[in-house]
Formats: sequence, C-alpha cells, structure tokens
Amino acid sequence: MGKYFQEEIECMPVEKIKALQNELLPAQVRYVWDNVPYYRQKMQAHGVTPDDIKSIDDLHKLPFMSKADLRDAYPYGLLAVPLKDCVRIQSTSGTTGKRVVAFYTQGDLDIWEDCCARAIMAAGGTNEDVCQVSYGYGLFTGGPGLNGGSHKVGCLTIPTSSGNTERQIMFIMDLSATILCCTPSYAAYIGETLKEKGYKPEDIPLKIGIFGAEAWSEEMRRDIENTLGIKAYDIYGLTEISGPGVSFECSEQRGMHINEDHFLAEIIDPNTGEVLPEGTQGELVFTTLDKKAFPMIRYRTRDICTLTREKCSCGRTHIRMTKPKGRSDDMLKIRGVNVFPSQIETVLMNNGYAANYQILVGRVNNTDTFEVKVEMTPDMFTDNVGEIQARRKVLEDGLRSMLGIKAKVTLVAPKSITRSEGKAVRVIDTRKI
Repeated sequence: MGKYFQEEIECMPVEKIKALQNELLPAQVRYVWDNVPYYRQKMQAHGVTPDDIKSIDDLHKLPFMSKADLRDAYPYGLLAVPLKDCVRIQSTSGTTGKRVVAFYTQGDLDIWEDCCARAIMAAGGTNEDVCQVSYGYGLFTGGPGLNGGSHKVGCLTIPTSSGNTERQIMFIMDLSATILCCTPSYAAYIGETLKEKGYKPEDIPLKIGIFGAEAWSEEMRRDIENTLGIKAYDIYGLTEISGPGVSFECSEQRGMHINEDHFLAEIIDPNTGEVLPEGTQGELVFTTLDKKAFPMIRYRTRDICTLTREKCSCGRTHIRMTKPKGRSDDMLKIRGVNVFPSQIETVLMNNGYAANYQILVGRVNNTDTFEVKVEMTPDMFTDNVGEIQARRKVLEDGLRSMLGIKAKVTLVAPKSITRSEGKAVRVIDTRKI
C-alpha cells in the first residue's frame, strides 16, 4: 500500500467521487455564469444555461475552452473574483503570442499545494526527506507548486530553481537530497554531469525523482533511474488548470491518478469534439470543480492519452491517465504521417543513445524534409566512418519501422546539442504551413 497525504479523499469509493462531482459541477457552472461575462456569452452562444447542467452526465452540453479563448480574454477577462481577492499569478512558458496568465486566491493555492503534496507522498516522500526543487521558480508553475507541496509534506525543501548545475550537484551531495523535482531532460543532464564527475549511482543520495512539464518516454525513465540510482515518477499539470499535481504516479507506475475531487477529466476526439468512452485514446479535457479565481470549464489540453478506472494496487481510487503520447498541437504531420517526438525517443533509447536529439523538419520543392540529429554517447563516439554509417543505418531502419516514413539520421559528437535547464527544445520546424 502506498503512503497518502489525504487518505480519506485519495481512497474515496468511486460512487462517492462521482456524487461529489455531481454536486460540484452544477455549482461551478453557475459560479462562472454569474461571475465571468466571457463564459456567460460563450454559453449563451452555445444555447446552454446553468439550469441545463444537473450532473456530470450533462458536461458534454457545455462549450469547450481553448488557449485561443485565454488569449482573447487576456489579461483579466476570465477572472471570477475581484482582483483584491487574488494573491498570485502564474504564467505559461509559451513563446508565441500572449502568455496565459492564471490567477489564484489563497484557497486555490492551498488546493494546488495539497495536490502536489499527494504526489510527493505517492512517490514515497515523507517529512524525513530532503526535497530539492530544481524546476524553474517565478512565473513557471513547476517550482512554486512542488515547493508548496514539499512544505505541506514537511520535507526540508531546497529551492534551487533550474540552472547552475554545479550548484545543483553541490547541494544534492552536501545536503544529502533524497528527492529531486525537475524536468526529465534536466534530470538526465544532472545525471550525465554526475557520471562525468565520477559518481556512481550508489554514491548519490537521491532516492526519488518527480519529473514532469514535458513528454518523456519509458526508455528515458529507465536511463535516468539507472544513472541517478532512483525511482522516477511522472507528474502532470498545466498552468491553465493549476500547475503540476493535477495528476501523479503512485508506486504502481501504471498511469497517473487525477485528483478528481478538484478536476473532472474527459477524453474527446480531437477532430470532432465527440466524447470518447473510457479506454479510448484521444485528447484530454479538464474542468476545474472548485477553483475560484480562474475557473476552467472543458479546457482542451491538446494532450493525447487514455483514461482508465482499473483497480490500482496502491489503494487510490481516482481515475488514471496514461503518460501523454504527445500533444495534438505538437504532433508533426510529415509527408501525411502523424509523428510524435516520443516515438523517435523510444527508437533512439532502445538503441543505446541518450535522450539528446533534435528533429529538423523543412520543405524543399513542396516536399517535407525530415532529419533527426542524434548525439552519440562518449563510449560510442568514433571517427570511424564505416562504423558511423552502420550506426546511422540501424537508426534510420528503426525510425522507418516505427513511423512508416524515412528520416535522415545525422550522428553528432557528445554534448554538441545545446542542453536545456527547463523544457527541452526537441523540434525545429521551418516549414511555412
């Protein structure tokens, strides 16, 4: 059995979870109708009023919200409380258009930190742990969310933020940090640097990693676990809903439990918007059930995954989501084929490469070009042209088998691809489409 932060809620019978959601959803819809003119106008245009929403079975009647809505309503158009009742903003790390700015009351922050505390304890964390939070602080939700959750668990919290890898390693080793929270690509970089310094996994005090904010494969998980000598757990969230802690992995590591007392999840067909049955892969949609400052009704995350209510050995009853396969808006369509970076990562790591790669997509004479730059590891690095050609062919064959289309593979020297201390930049698409 796993450890729980709020056992009564986390192990609540499914019928009680649904009864709670049936109570919270109509109240939340009424709340946004009364307090957010943008929502009210959107619902009126859709021909629906709060009286039409009597239970979660009526959720499908409501219109979707998208990132475009958030940009249209920027900055205050979706605020549901007076500004004096807000105590914090967080913002997305996006680089195009207006950033999403999300608002929080103190009650919203308390709920968010509770959710992060649940995630830390599900991974085995206790008040005896030293938790190093190496997500970015500031506007990005990663640092503040896990920082608050760590405090609620009672861990000694080291708020290093991202970057300055030498200092990260100094604190891990000198303060005997047992939990590391950061993006998986940064965890891989910390592990790589420790290895270069001569540390073996058994020399490193870390036991647990809580990694999120970007897609990562099972192969990358195993590589990080082997390098750092830890068990690595996935955590999921998005600024629009609250931040990390919307869902998290337990000891079983077969999907992430969604905190259903606060977030109502659906899976839809990304093309038609039709709600899909449990177990079907599609786009994840979230409704916040009790958020006050910045409520979201049917927000399209663009993340592609599956939901399941199969019984979990950890004892938690909240529905689980699979690790997102990718994002419908990050999915690359190359020569008519859908390509997710995670598929490419799987091929590379199955062939012994680290997760340091870039996908280059362009267009020449109306035809898509597709190249994958892959870093060789130090032990495979060679200037033997024949050996490099053979390695390249193995990867090209593997990618063709996985994707159904040909990719050009370029093998490059170790450490020649720029490392990221936040979210890794995997795709460079120069097509004007």
